[in-house]
Amino acid sequence: MIPRLAIVGALLLACFCPASGQKLTRAQYIAQYAAVAVEEMKATGIPASITLAQGCLESGNGNSTLAREANNHFGIKCHKNWKGKTIRHDDDEKAECFRKYDSAYESYRDHSDFLRYRDRYAFLFNLEPTDYKGWAYGLQKAGYATAQTYAASLIRIIEENQLQRYDILDAIAREELPPTPMEAEVSTKFKPLPGHKLYTASLLREIRTTNGVAYIVATEGDTWRQLAREYNLFRREILRFNDLRREAPLHAGEIVYLEAKKKESARHLDKHVVEEGETMRGLAQRYAVKMQKLYQYNDMAPGSEPEPGTILNLRKPR
Repeated sequence: MIPRLAIVGALLLACFCPASGQKLTRAQYIAQYAAVAVEEMKATGIPASITLAQGCLESGNGNSTLAREANNHFGIKCHKNWKGKTIRHDDDEKAECFRKYDSAYESYRDHSDFLRYRDRYAFLFNLEPTDYKGWAYGLQKAGYATAQTYAASLIRIIEENQLQRYDILDAIAREELPPTPMEAEVSTKFKPLPGHKLYTASLLREIRTTNGVAYIVATEGDTWRQLAREYNLFRREILRFNDLRREAPLHAGEIVYLEAKKKESARHLDKHVVEEGETMRGLAQRYAVKMQKLYQYNDMAPGSEPEPGTILNLRKPR
C-alpha cells in the first residue's frame, strides 16, 4: 500500500489549480481529490465514492468559504475534543466553531478519523465496501447532517458522476476492512480435546472472538468461580484475563474473556473518542486490549479514568 503521505506530493503536483477567483467545477473537484479518497478507502474502508460525494456536497465542490479559508471540505465542527486550529462560520447558529486545516489532505484524513472513532458510525463498517447507498442512508441515520434529503443527495452525486467505480478495487478485500469495535467470529478454540474435559454447561455456550481473543457472554447467575471451573481455568487466571484483581458481580450480557487479551487493538482501530460514563476497564474489555497497556499508551496513571472527549490511543503510538 502507498503511504498516505506519499500520495499527497503527487496530488499537489498533478492537481488542477484554477486561476484566482475561478470556481472549481464538480468534475474538476472529483479529478483533484479522487486519489486521496481512494487512498483513504484503502486505509480505513470508507468507500471512496462516499468520501468524494460528501466532499462535493459539503464544500460546494471546493468553493465554499470553509473549504477556501479553512481547507474544511466536510463541514466538521470543532466539538469539545478538537485541539487544532479553528474558524468561525455561520451555520445552524451564528459564528459556530469549525475545524481549520493546513491542507485539504488533512481535512480528508480527519474526515476518515471522524467516522472511525465515533460509536454512532461504527455500524457502517459492517457494510460491504461497494454499498454506497447503505453508507449514505447510514450517515443520515447517524446524524452526520440534519437535512432529511442528505442520503438522496449523496447517492445522486455518486450516480451522476459514476463515483462508485472508485470503490471497486482488487486491493480492497473483505479482510482488509476495519473491524468494528466488537466484530465477532465463532471461535474454534476451547473444543473438547483428548484428555481435556469441558463441563457440559460450557458446551451450550457460543464461544466467539474479537481481536483474536476468545470470549463468552455471561448469563444470569454466572459467577467467576463457576466460569473458571467450566473452562478448566484457575479462578485467578480468568480474573486476570478480564483485568480484575478480585471477584466482582457478573451481570448478564457482560463479556468474559477466556484467554489473555492482546497488547494492542485490532488493525485500523488505533484510537477511541471517550464518551460520558466510559471507563478504562470497559474500553479494555470492548477492544480486547490489556488495560495496563491502555494506561501506558496514554501516559495515564493506573486507576485514573479518562475525561469525556479524550482521544485514547488503543495501539502503541508510532
